[in-house]
Amino acid sequence: MSIVPPSYRWIDTPQALDDACANVAHADVIALDTEFFRENSFYPVPALVQFAYDDTAYLVDPLAVECTVAFQDLLTGPAVKLLHASSEDLDVFQRWAGALPSPLIDTQIAQGFLGDNPGMGYQKLVAHWTGEVLPKEETRSNWLERPLSQAQCEYAALDVIYLLKVWAQQKVQLESLGRLAWVAQECQAVVEQAHTENADQWFTRQRLLWRLTPRQIEAYRLVTLWREAETRRRNLPRNWLVGDKLLFAIAEAMPKNRYELAAVEGVKPPLVKKEGDTLLALVRQAYEAAPEALPHAWPDPARPPFKPLFKALKKAVVTQADILGVAPEMLMRRRDIERLVMQSMADEPLALPKGWRGEYLNERIQEALKENRQ
Repeated sequence: MSIVPPSYRWIDTPQALDDACANVAHADVIALDTEFFRENSFYPVPALVQFAYDDTAYLVDPLAVECTVAFQDLLTGPAVKLLHASSEDLDVFQRWAGALPSPLIDTQIAQGFLGDNPGMGYQKLVAHWTGEVLPKEETRSNWLERPLSQAQCEYAALDVIYLLKVWAQQKVQLESLGRLAWVAQECQAVVEQAHTENADQWFTRQRLLWRLTPRQIEAYRLVTLWREAETRRRNLPRNWLVGDKLLFAIAEAMPKNRYELAAVEGVKPPLVKKEGDTLLALVRQAYEAAPEALPHAWPDPARPPFKPLFKALKKAVVTQADILGVAPEMLMRRRDIERLVMQSMADEPLALPKGWRGEYLNERIQEALKENRQ
């Protein structure tokens, strides 16, 4: 089915933006999207902000106009804000608008509660619900160039216009299943998480932590915490400063001086010269930490008792997901399963899921842990 060229308005003055906000102020659902550039910076560079509530899209040029109070009010007002795969878009709104869209519905999350892949891309989602195929040619356009081409503008407008069409059908099915509140709760958690950086937990993403001693884990935690702060301060991509693999190698080696730091595989002279003293000071801080202040040792995921406990919990999650007809990731992510296993092994209080997840999972989780620890 061919796509009808969309109607859109280009917004590049504060007055035009305020007028556009007034036009949609009565809407109960507003679709949002952004285009941005992030190849050489930590924070996204806003290139375009789109919104719509009917068949007309408003394309805001953030290179020409700063966010106005009217748009901030639109973002935080009572209307539902629709986004797809919203995490990076939320970064853009936080940087450009100084506000996050709420209440939020993420159509990718919503699809996960309808039994499909929670990572479904937007074009596939549109085809699934409308039978129409959106153009892909402008996906990797240079959105910072001016003027934007007609094809770019139409592509950007279609993104928000079809978001409304997708959600209209998703909502009907979610209501029939009694899961609309689940989606709202999940999306609100995404907004709340966007308010916090969680930089202190970046080290837990490393899949090889089990190879490190508690003191090495502390060193890795400290150097990743430093890297997170510095990349934000300098507005650089993480790997432009120093990558995860290299930080892990430094923590594993625990160098005591510049000679030992330079001997770590992958460490180049410029890193030693520019950041060597800082990295060595952080490693020394880990050396000097009291034993009781160190993180727990990370269990080998391929060996008992971690492996059978993990498999038992994962099975419980998958079984319940099959019963509900949702993607298992929507019930519990791998990282959260691992955390529960580690808490159980350490005889710590379990961080059991809350809300609707807890209702369906907590009894199964506790039974699986009990059966597999005997």
